Amino acid sequence: MPLEWPRVMDRYAAGASVPTISGGKFLQVSGADEAAIRIETPVWEAVLERANLEKAVELIENGTISIDPGLFVEDYMLYVSKVKATSVAHILRDLGFLDLTSTFTVRC
Repeated sequence: MPLEWPRVMDRYAAGASVPTISGGKFLQVSGADEAAIRIETPVWEAVLERANLEKAVELIENGTISIDPGLFVEDYMLYVSKVKATSVAHILRDLGFLDLTSTFTVRC
């Protein structure tokens, strides 16, 4: 299923707490618009660009990028962007694109 950006904006435009893949913490999304999802923490801020998220989902759908959260981060940095790959994994898992596992699968 492709990334439906109107659904993303509905979910995150007003901000949201997104559970992290492991560690029992939350990622604080401050908003979303036509171009990106914005994240704020007390220490850093990030912009997750729509184009990169859409490309990641497309690569998941064609089997290039793994749906295992740990492997996804590596694949995302290789094929899409090195910018906040772990944060992207939290978001895409929250949206249902990544497995619910919190362990790391070894790739041979």
